[in-house]
Amino acid sequence: MTSIPPLAHLRRRIEQILQPISRAVAALALVASCVTEFSLAAADWPQWRGPARDGIAGDPLPDRLPAQPAALWHQALGHGYAAPVIAGDRLLVFEDANGQETARCLNPADGTTRWSVAVGENYTDEFEPGPRCTPLIDGDLVFFQTCRGEFRCLSLADGSLKWRFNFKDYGMVWIDDKSGGPGAASRRGNSGSAVVDGDRIFIQIGSADGACLGAFDKRTGRLLWKSQNDLTTYSSLMIGTLAGRRHLVSATCDGLLAVSPGDGAVLWRVPFKTGANRNVLTPILGADTVIFASHTTGLQCQRISAAGVDSPALKAETAWFNRQIKINLATPVAVKGFLYGHGENRNFVCVDAATGQLKWNQPGFGAVTSTLAAGDRLLALTDGGEALLLAANPERYEELGRTQVCGKTFSHPAYANGILYVRDSRELTAWKLR
Repeated sequence: MTSIPPLAHLRRRIEQILQPISRAVAALALVASCVTEFSLAAADWPQWRGPARDGIAGDPLPDRLPAQPAALWHQALGHGYAAPVIAGDRLLVFEDANGQETARCLNPADGTTRWSVAVGENYTDEFEPGPRCTPLIDGDLVFFQTCRGEFRCLSLADGSLKWRFNFKDYGMVWIDDKSGGPGAASRRGNSGSAVVDGDRIFIQIGSADGACLGAFDKRTGRLLWKSQNDLTTYSSLMIGTLAGRRHLVSATCDGLLAVSPGDGAVLWRVPFKTGANRNVLTPILGADTVIFASHTTGLQCQRISAAGVDSPALKAETAWFNRQIKINLATPVAVKGFLYGHGENRNFVCVDAATGQLKWNQPGFGAVTSTLAAGDRLLALTDGGEALLLAANPERYEELGRTQVCGKTFSHPAYANGILYVRDSRELTAWKLR
């Protein structure tokens, strides 16, 4: 006859059985917590063209676009073309206010202002006043750059100044004649966005006095290095690993330029000239490739590789060049090996990123269309303020819905946590899409 174990012994035995299960549950909870935190971070839109500066959102787009989406709020805004950015409970905009290019921090839940700080003297031309460079959020810091080259690092919490400098401190020369000649940024406003990598921030200064590019300690503003004599355009910087080496890639007035983020040494150059010394697109980094387009030269892909078997040097070689696709004003997004975005003539195009072959061409778009992507969906915002949801389908143009979200705009939207943030010449609007 089997004896019944004492209650205390039975309790200990149950605890021994449950202990590994408890550990497993705790481990799963930790993993779930990490995944949740990563998902929340990935859903932010903290810089030019999103989390990785490639137009890819960390948050899914809806399957269909409602004909009348819900506007969460509208907030009056001074003029400017700089895109909004968002990280957590901080939404940053850059606007014209009282003759100053002004940084403003909003609450993304309701659009109310947390703080507002004047950054630098305003700039205006026939395209209306206001800043044109998108802010950059990194941790507890936010960076702003005015058209005239005033660069400031502010506290994300309250807008207090951390450090600053002006591009003229490094020899950048402002040109009053807008008709042509030197670099576009020198006469039409500094629009290219800086980029952070680790503890450094890289900035296009555009000085012909040895400071085309500069690397700074992001917390103190201490100059770490300056490099090259190129004048700069409107294109933003990209950073990534190509051919096993870390690259800082810039489209300057002289062509594509890549330097080492460590010391500013040139890794390779692809020389070319464009009309009016003007480039707009952001370089698109792939697997050891850089894709770029201009209104003068067309669409090209450069393949980066070692210069020789035993050589530490790198070389750029043309993988393909489609001189007929002269994308001018808006950078395409790359989705599963295909480029989608604004074409050269009020159209929307799909291009095979491996060959440069045009897959399809859809007319009927405006002068500028900004494009972002998530999964197999595209969100295109026209300069007329219409948002279009498209399928990322290389075989044909496939529209899933469209709706009016703002007035005339040349600003790239931000998309985070199912909410689309768009600005026009009068206001910023938050639309709930998902």
